[in-house]
Amino acid sequence: MIRLYENGIYLVNGKEIIPEKEAASFFAARGGMPDREKARQGTISWSVLKAHNQSGNMEKLRLRFDAMASHDITFVGIIQTAKASGMDHFPMPYVLTNCHNTLCAVGGTINEDDHLFGLSAARKYGGIFVPPHIAVIHQYMREMHAGCGKMILGSDSHTRYGALGTMAIGEGGGELVKQLLEDTYDVNYPGVVCVYLDGAPQPYVGPQDIALAIVAAVFRNGYVKNRVMEFVGPGVSSMSTDFRNGVDVMTTETTCLSSIWRTDGETRAFLKAHGREEDYRELNPADTAYYDGCVYVDLSRIRPMIALPFHPSNACTIAELNANLPDMLRAVELEAEKVSGGRAPFSLTDKIENGKLRVQQGVIAGCAGGNYTNVVEAANLLRGRNIGDGAFALSVYPSSQPVLISLTRQGYVTDLMEAGAIVRTAFCGPCFGAGDTPANNGLSIRHTTRNFPNREGSKPGNRQMAAVALMDARSIAATAARGGILTSAEEFDGWGQVPEYTFDPTVYERRVYQGFGHPTGEELVYGPNIRDWPPMSRLTENILLKVCSRIMDPVTTTDELIPSGETSSYRSNPLGLAEFTLSRRDPEYVGRSKAVDRVEKARIAGEDVMSAEPALKEIYDQIRTLPGMAGIQPGETEIGSMIYAVRPGDGSAREQAASCQRVIGGLANIAREYATKRYRSNVINWGMLPFQMEEEPDGFQVGDYIFVPGVLRALDGDMKEIPAYVIRKDEIRPLKLYIAEMTADERKIVRAGCLINYNRQRKEKKSGND
Repeated sequence: MIRLYENGIYLVNGKEIIPEKEAASFFAARGGMPDREKARQGTISWSVLKAHNQSGNMEKLRLRFDAMASHDITFVGIIQTAKASGMDHFPMPYVLTNCHNTLCAVGGTINEDDHLFGLSAARKYGGIFVPPHIAVIHQYMREMHAGCGKMILGSDSHTRYGALGTMAIGEGGGELVKQLLEDTYDVNYPGVVCVYLDGAPQPYVGPQDIALAIVAAVFRNGYVKNRVMEFVGPGVSSMSTDFRNGVDVMTTETTCLSSIWRTDGETRAFLKAHGREEDYRELNPADTAYYDGCVYVDLSRIRPMIALPFHPSNACTIAELNANLPDMLRAVELEAEKVSGGRAPFSLTDKIENGKLRVQQGVIAGCAGGNYTNVVEAANLLRGRNIGDGAFALSVYPSSQPVLISLTRQGYVTDLMEAGAIVRTAFCGPCFGAGDTPANNGLSIRHTTRNFPNREGSKPGNRQMAAVALMDARSIAATAARGGILTSAEEFDGWGQVPEYTFDPTVYERRVYQGFGHPTGEELVYGPNIRDWPPMSRLTENILLKVCSRIMDPVTTTDELIPSGETSSYRSNPLGLAEFTLSRRDPEYVGRSKAVDRVEKARIAGEDVMSAEPALKEIYDQIRTLPGMAGIQPGETEIGSMIYAVRPGDGSAREQAASCQRVIGGLANIAREYATKRYRSNVINWGMLPFQMEEEPDGFQVGDYIFVPGVLRALDGDMKEIPAYVIRKDEIRPLKLYIAEMTADERKIVRAGCLINYNRQRKEKKSGND
């Protein structure tokens, strides 16, 4: 079904895979071995990256994007940061959608206040504003902005438009701020992995089935981490563009950097249907192209899949699950005990009825599930059927108003509603924990993007816990047709009867504010919850870190660092949102970090830090015994909190996972490795040091101090060995830290204390020169 090649491969004529170790013999009979570096330039990715690179050096990319997109969890903070940095207009199309905190159900007026702020920003700076309920962020970008050979940057991790020939990247807000200031996105040239699609999907197999099979094959071994996934092969043409989009958006769950697909007549037809045929360009690899790896996928052998809680990579076929229900469900229960920390019981084996699994909820929604094709397939199956009057409920969220209009005109909405489904407007809530939270101890099956712990909205700290399994819309419809008994789409016939989609842009023409290139300069509209970023300290030569959390899980998601869901209503108030930092993973962290921050604020104010924290006297007594530290002054040493996590940052691009640490005193992360580039970038852009260490963190515990001397000098060097010391009142223990490669600008950002400080300094320097 799926095969991973051990090393690189050559792709010949877009159809023949030649493993690197066989290349010499293969090419010997064909005129000689090709130059590997030239063949490396034969990928689609190379041509797109080259066209957007400003550095002139393809190994050290400095990229400018064609467009950007943000939603209403992220755009306020981004615009506030860019405004504080001196931005006076949007230099490229910047789309502000309102698809996450759409319902305005939490926190009084603060959600709608942020929406109004977004509209005022689009008017002031010349942006594009998509009001609530009109479209989810990624569907709007597919319909109106993605095109062949383009690059788009978004402040949402699922920014993926590869199926339309667009290389799109999801990043934290700091990277979007850089683009708004006409700076660049700096990254080493990434590895490019060939995803070779062969054959064609079975009629009952949907895009989520293919995506979950790929995620399961590549996530845990890091096969595509921070690389570009390039989809080629004859199997591409077996799928509609709508189907390809559903596969492509899930590439985020592999931890790849981006994705891109070869394009064909189907791509052209999609763009033409959306009034943008001029954005079509045929993209194919060269006759001989070199890839750093290859994922071979036989589409015809993939069967309906399910990703059990608590990660999309925890996937197997539905048939396999049904054959091993007690054992596989018990394994999830054991994992749930770890997730809840013993605070909330959760069970699945109690949901087995006559050898089958009963689920309590189904959801088809968002950028992955709410596409036209998926909803039509579900409606076709449920036509004339009844989901029943029991606990099982089904909700369907079409991905945009144009999609909903088409479904309504053709009667599919009626079919779904008559079957008992609830049809709603475009909304991302079920994907990140702000909509359709199941009942306590419930299991929800969803065609959405993620099933991370607590992402469905449960709160283990309040003894409320539920879980999500990911499935394709087809199998969710099959399950609904049987009243909530888990069922594979393979058990039903009649798939593939999907009429051509007709796009009607009327709602966009009437409701979307199109202000790019026409900034009005009028005032921003602030609600009472919208606050400026608090000031942050410049980095000092020596720093003292207090260990405020130590997380030994194999992976720590951004949802654990800062919970998604209703907490996101506070995202425009940095200090208000920060109160939720690690609240579902380490509830004591916020209090610990704020205590450290009070000491740092006393230091900045010129007060005696020993009075603010008497325990520091013994700590500094120990520090002064270190070589060259006899004269160290606490008033000249920045003090901050620190989190240790084995592999932090899997998941969302939300910069709040880092900024919430920073605004309550965070100064560093220490990790074995960072799960994603985007989280590490967020740490850097918020002025925190992205330390790493190879050894186990046995030498320090929560409450210990870590002293790092000469950190400014370290930032000027290769950063491969940074001496540090665990300091207790009666002990000093050496610690070896390092920092992986950083750009010159990233080093300056950390030295300045955050991206805002860095940009202000640049502006002041420029004004002085002028």
